[in-house]
Amino acid sequence: MSVTSPSSPVELLTFRLSDQEYSLDIMCVREIRGWTRTTPLPHAPSYMKGVINLRGTVLPVMDLAERLGLPPREHTDRNVIIVVKFEETMTGLLVDAVSDIIALTSSDLQPPPDAASNGGVGIIKALTLLDDRMIRVLELSEVVPPPQRDAA
Repeated sequence: MSVTSPSSPVELLTFRLSDQEYSLDIMCVREIRGWTRTTPLPHAPSYMKGVINLRGTVLPVMDLAERLGLPPREHTDRNVIIVVKFEETMTGLLVDAVSDIIALTSSDLQPPPDAASNGGVGIIKALTLLDDRMIRVLELSEVVPPPQRDAA
């Protein structure tokens, strides 16, 4: 998210992961789907749950809690998949539940403390307080793996 002025408007989709609240810039969200069983892929990282058929497109689905190093939990029918687009890549992010859409200004967002960037470099882009709830804003470029490039 580029900050153009101290009060430029920002809309975030908030969601829950392991009793914590996270958010993404609404502009990268394409749709929200109910949990669908995935087809696993061999040799994929453990956080990649597999792929689903999204209207004829093969969509990789990532367990976002596992990707962020949060404790494992049981998946239920209440889990949802947030379909996001980063650059030209569509990815499904498995989350516990979607909370809501919040409208803020960029001045409401605070950079994360430097100590937080030791293990997860750049994954948390900003933090904001909303009604005594600490909401972490994710940097999608650090969460979603870059598209595979063909070797030259």
